[in-house]
Amino acid sequence: MFDGVCNLCNGAIQFVIKHDKNDVFRYAALQSEIGQKLIHDRGIDTSKLDSIILIEPGVAYYAKSEAALEITKAFGGLWAALQIFQWVPTSLRDVIYDFVAKNRYRWFGKKDQCMIPTPELQAKFL
Repeated sequence: MFDGVCNLCNGAIQFVIKHDKNDVFRYAALQSEIGQKLIHDRGIDTSKLDSIILIEPGVAYYAKSEAALEITKAFGGLWAALQIFQWVPTSLRDVIYDFVAKNRYRWFGKKDQCMIPTPELQAKFL
């Protein structure tokens, strides 16, 4: 799940789609009806967690830098080298993540509404 009005977040989703060679990820905007249901079902407090959220059905959910690392792990290849950042304490990684997240609208802008996927990408969105 991602912030559907954030330009940085939308760019990140486009990046994931491009690198998801095994077509394992599906996407939902946090603001969407399905996004709100997924958040509610898992008891996630978005007032404290304004972030990308990766849900592994029946297993767990990941947020912030942990979600980013889990996503790149699925890319395989040279992307696996990013797993070295697992050795950096999550609290430190998330300080950097939170700094970028706090400034994302100012630095990258914001859309008036959530991204509407092209017909080719429609099946990837919940």
